[in-house]
Amino acid sequence: MFFLCGNVYSQNKLSSKEFTPIEVYHSENLVITQISDNSFLHTSYLQTNDFGNVPCNGMIVRNSNEVVVFDTPTNDKSAEELIKFIKEKLHCKINAIVPTHFHSDCLGGLASFHSNKISSFANSATIELAKANNVVVPQNGFNDSLKIKLGNTYTIVKYFGQGHTKDNVIGYFPKENILFGGCLIKELQATKGYLGDANISEWSSTVENVKQQYPNVKIVVPGHGEIGGKELLDYTIKLFKNN
Repeated sequence: MFFLCGNVYSQNKLSSKEFTPIEVYHSENLVITQISDNSFLHTSYLQTNDFGNVPCNGMIVRNSNEVVVFDTPTNDKSAEELIKFIKEKLHCKINAIVPTHFHSDCLGGLASFHSNKISSFANSATIELAKANNVVVPQNGFNDSLKIKLGNTYTIVKYFGQGHTKDNVIGYFPKENILFGGCLIKELQATKGYLGDANISEWSSTVENVKQQYPNVKIVVPGHGEIGGKELLDYTIKLFKNN
């Protein structure tokens, strides 16, 4: 699926149609794949009782040697690998880490970011749920949406409603029209997955809200599994319709 090639860290202005995903880092704990000129998928692994060893996605967006990271890897060891890659291979400063909800596949490595003096931002509900579940708590909260500076541009974090959890938010990078849906969005052919903290009656309408906001989104990254386009939004809406 992925092709290794030289000069994978360049910021050359290729058109998105020409871009082929490139695996740029691979270890036992972490895989990093460049999915556009300035966006990267990071995948780490979470051992679960019900679903086995689950690959978990996060995203890095870059501009002018600055990055914002959506979701930490699942543990501190993998998070340290990711931070090292960004600093030593991408030669970038990490402006922020954004856990998109309170589960460990989003903030399991948050302590490593904090120990590296990287600021964390999350939905205020995520902060409250992190406290209630005795996990590492994000430092800075917001209620509806947040715009984070990124070089001479920005990325957006926004709450659209309940779904996988009551606090789940999405990340959007306008410069490349890429949406990080996190666990709110399913890969094609996925099952409903873990529903222990879900609001399945509102899930479809929440994703409808996302689709209305970004009707022409180019790349959609789900919390688990393969990236795609806006068909992932349609699939998720259909999966939870009439529940």
